[in-house]
Amino acid sequence: MGDVLAGFHAVWGFESDSVLIRYERGIRTPKLFQALGERRIPLAAVEEVTLTPGRRGTVVLRLRPRPGADPLVEAADGQLKEGSDPYRLVLPAERETLAEYYADELKGLLTASGPAERYLVAAPEAPLQFKAYDGKASFDGTSVQFRWSWTGASSAKWKAGDQSFAVAGLSGVEWRSPELFEGHLRLLSRDPGAGRSVQPDQDPASVVFGLGYGPVHESLPFAAAVLAAVRSRGPAPVAPAVSRRDPAGVAERIRHLGELHRAGLITDEEFAAKKAELLAEL
Repeated sequence: MGDVLAGFHAVWGFESDSVLIRYERGIRTPKLFQALGERRIPLAAVEEVTLTPGRRGTVVLRLRPRPGADPLVEAADGQLKEGSDPYRLVLPAERETLAEYYADELKGLLTASGPAERYLVAAPEAPLQFKAYDGKASFDGTSVQFRWSWTGASSAKWKAGDQSFAVAGLSGVEWRSPELFEGHLRLLSRDPGAGRSVQPDQDPASVVFGLGYGPVHESLPFAAAVLAAVRSRGPAPVAPAVSRRDPAGVAERIRHLGELHRAGLITDEEFAAKKAELLAEL
């Protein structure tokens, strides 16, 4: 079609095989939109187009993606608030006729429905990182790193030490919005023996959110990028990569272990074993 339709917070460009969504920047634009910047949605990834009345003299043009077509939507798992839905374009009511025209044009171009066999919408690109309540998460495209915060991490995570997870050893991710109770990001292992019964604050494969930590616009694109990388890998898992530690970090870790030991939170044997493990990784 080659035309554009400007609404609140975004501009949609209509092409013969896709919709290019460019999100605006500004204090009123949802931070998730600003973080996404721009997204190309192939029409093959769209199952339905709707136009409905909005609030306060507006109309809403919305695309409904096919299940499994977009890693961001799959990672969100229905937890996004309506105003943060990247597939909604809100327009003034006076543009309803124009919006209806584009909605009809798009409907005529849709050819697929049902679950998609692979992701059709590109995931956010690595490297990505965000700060959780109990640590810092980073993703370089091949592995996920969790580096624990000495002020927020549980003793169980301190005992386990900083974590590195190769993408090929993962089966997926579990994202629980920081805007909901017990928000967290958990990495799911391909090992069938690795269950999810442990609470996220005690699980070294999870980071927990909190007020100001792991916000949606940082943690959700992160989760989507990891999920897309996992799904693009082959079926054979590999052992998690082991990274060598920085000497200053090891010293800080041993000092904190000593504090846990003096407080009676870990035994003499646990302290000695973990100290030896950390020193061996230098």
